[in-house]
Amino acid sequence: VMENQSSISEFFLRGISESPEQQQLFYGIFLCMYLVTLTGNVLIILAIGSDPHLHMPMYFFLANLSFVDIGLTSSTVTKMLVNVQTQQHTISYAGCLTQMYFFLMFGDLDSFFLAVMAYDRYVAICHPLHYSIVMSPRVCAMLLALCWVLTHTVALTHTLLMARLSFCFVGEITHFFCDITPVLRLSCSDTHINELMLFALGGTVLIIPFICIVISYIHIVSAILRVRTPGGGGKAFSTCSSHLCVVCVFYGTLFSAYLCPPSLASEKKDIVAAAVYTVVTPMLNPFIYSLRNKDMKGAIKRLLSRRKIFSS
Repeated sequence: VMENQSSISEFFLRGISESPEQQQLFYGIFLCMYLVTLTGNVLIILAIGSDPHLHMPMYFFLANLSFVDIGLTSSTVTKMLVNVQTQQHTISYAGCLTQMYFFLMFGDLDSFFLAVMAYDRYVAICHPLHYSIVMSPRVCAMLLALCWVLTHTVALTHTLLMARLSFCFVGEITHFFCDITPVLRLSCSDTHINELMLFALGGTVLIIPFICIVISYIHIVSAILRVRTPGGGGKAFSTCSSHLCVVCVFYGTLFSAYLCPPSLASEKKDIVAAAVYTVVTPMLNPFIYSLRNKDMKGAIKRLLSRRKIFSS
């Protein structure tokens, strides 16, 4: 008997590994990484919020990026940790669609915020005299709102298209969270529209921000090369180095996952790439920004010293 989507109450999530021993090992690793991600990104947000010297557009978007990284990791890893702990590898149908929505929204926000931060650095280096006007608080708020609206629209479109599909049986999702492609494989409906929108919208939210970042850095490098002041170019580029490192890690992971040709081990490759994308990258971002940015490093030290004084 063919059951439609309203009859499906839950899916099974395979997880990182089918071996119970490996699952416990991965549980410990992912739990530690998740706690480090939470701690690092919360520190970034608190340091920026409490330090008046960091109340500028670059750090405003960095604080939002840290919030998004927390959301991206929490939307995928927490359910996996609970499943391993309880040994119940299931997720409800509604929970699967909800997880898919938040994963897509936070993942797309990461891409858009990195593009906006690149534009901010472009204006600061190439048009420093107009920086306060171009990147005014009103403009920053509008850019932030635009990013949220666009990513919400994309995530909601994918989720609603998924909700219209029928599932003939309660199947096993070969992943540790409800990603679009593994869930589509379980559907007995025609998924051509879903695949078309995945290609069109997925390509848009990845390629367009990436192109904007590349164009911004072409102008930045060109402007730096024209600097005649000794050490001036290096000082200007140092403000971009942290952002550039994060961009390389973020897009390097995504492109290796989605642009490499499929192989027999494509499912395992997708799981590994998703783990790097949703767990490792959000964990590394605070370290990259705090270790390579003197202002951030100083703000975090001041924040921690104030906490020590308060606690003592």
